[in-house]
Amino acid sequence: MMLSKLLLLLCFRLCVGQADRGRAEVLPKPSLRAWPSSVVPDGSSVTLRCGTPTRDVSFALRKGARVWEMVQSPDSTEGQAEFHLPDVKSSHAGEYTCEYHRRGNPHVSARPSDALLLLVTGYLRQPSLQAHRRGPVTEGQEVTLQCQRPAAELGPVMFALLKAGSAAPVQVRAPAGRETDFSLRNLSAGDSGNYSCVYYQARAPFRASQASPRLEIRVAASLPSITSDYTTGNHIRLALAAVIMVIAGAFLLEAWCRQRHVHGESG
Repeated sequence: MMLSKLLLLLCFRLCVGQADRGRAEVLPKPSLRAWPSSVVPDGSSVTLRCGTPTRDVSFALRKGARVWEMVQSPDSTEGQAEFHLPDVKSSHAGEYTCEYHRRGNPHVSARPSDALLLLVTGYLRQPSLQAHRRGPVTEGQEVTLQCQRPAAELGPVMFALLKAGSAAPVQVRAPAGRETDFSLRNLSAGDSGNYSCVYYQARAPFRASQASPRLEIRVAASLPSITSDYTTGNHIRLALAAVIMVIAGAFLLEAWCRQRHVHGESG
């Protein structure tokens, strides 16, 4: 009887210890990214990539609160899962998150990733995009781009500035009336490219407009300051002139002293 009680107590402590270890393990939050972009035209294909440094896990993709798909990560140093969305429509637009848990132990799971908003364009009228600044732009300067939507569109909307080749919007801003300004500060050569903008419904179903016509921005390398070069050169020249005058004065003083010495001896 005593032996059976000891065995039951030992079994209970082992089970509690395993549960405590499961609760104590904290898994890192995964990341969720879209390729080629989180803002795509109707009919495009999008891949959502969920990644974590933890291996041997199973992933789940959610759209809102609903599980969209579940996959297992390959046996690799870092776990990663790809969720493919072919031929996207307006019904695919929305906020996505991904999460994962230990394979074979669903009680040990990570917090969901930050939400990724997928926008499918082409369902609202096209906006316009123009730059307040005209002419060439050099590094370190600022450019303001204004995106304006047609007057007929109603309801709360948001604006997104896009750059060709970028997987996510450059900036997202609320409108001031029918328009909003995007400020690109301290520009560098890497900011050169083709820009466009869209506006979209701030709430579900997140319908998005057709992208505006592209606007090319070229950022040229800044040239050295000519004024600064001239100032530096003048300082150098003045310093050399001062040195030469001191040396010449020393020679003149030495010659005068010798002449007085000769006159003193002859007298």
